Amino acid sequence: MSLDPKNAGVVVTGAGNGIGAAVARRLASAGARVVVNDLDAAAAEAVAGEIGGIAVPGDAASEAGVTALIAEADAHLGGIDLYMANAGVARSGGPEASEADWEISWQVNVMSHVRAARELLPGWLARGRGHFVTTASGAGLLTMLGSAPYSVTKHAALSFSEWLSATYGDRGITVQCLCPLGVRTGMLDDAGDRGQAILSPGAITPEEVADTVLVALRDGRFLILPHPEAADYYAARATDTDAWLTGMRRIQAKVFAEEESE
Repeated sequence: MSLDPKNAGVVVTGAGNGIGAAVARRLASAGARVVVNDLDAAAAEAVAGEIGGIAVPGDAASEAGVTALIAEADAHLGGIDLYMANAGVARSGGPEASEADWEISWQVNVMSHVRAARELLPGWLARGRGHFVTTASGAGLLTMLGSAPYSVTKHAALSFSEWLSATYGDRGITVQCLCPLGVRTGMLDDAGDRGQAILSPGAITPEEVADTVLVALRDGRFLILPHPEAADYYAARATDTDAWLTGMRRIQAKVFAEEESE
């Protein structure tokens, strides 16, 4: 089911900067009434002031934070038509990453979506419509070398979105998953040498991502791919996983060799 942004009541989490801010601006320019959420209150208020939106800063991951955000947004908007679960964190490392890094990755990248859906679904099902967009990243389709917590939790975010769509898609609930590869944001700057080696060459701007989101909202496609080539990578991963893993190992070896030579 498509969504016309004009007059739609929209919540965008993690909208103080990067992709979230660009999407909030783009939706507002298309006529949406936007609630801007971010843990950084000043950033949320700045974006909201710029677009004529409403700042509702706070934690979009914890159970209490999600409940409060949705209640306040619903009161401001008179109903939420679109919820964009965009807030995310990226922690580096593998099994050796700290328990704290794994836990915050799970809470922000996965449970924030589960908790939002729990709050939103009863009302949406009662009225027969609702729109949920998850930012799962290309890491959710593929992987991210150097960051197991990010890769694992973004896979889980994609899986939860698939489950929501399969379960509620015939009851008026549209679920979409935004999966960009490299985007020129602070998260890319913090991705480390391995992340930079993979993502920087084809990186696009947050505004380009936002343009793709707006088009996808109107056609209702499940996967929103600002980098069209991601579809080919995803297909290769599924149809010849061993060859795909061999290619990833080559990239890993190349980056490791470059790190050793520095």
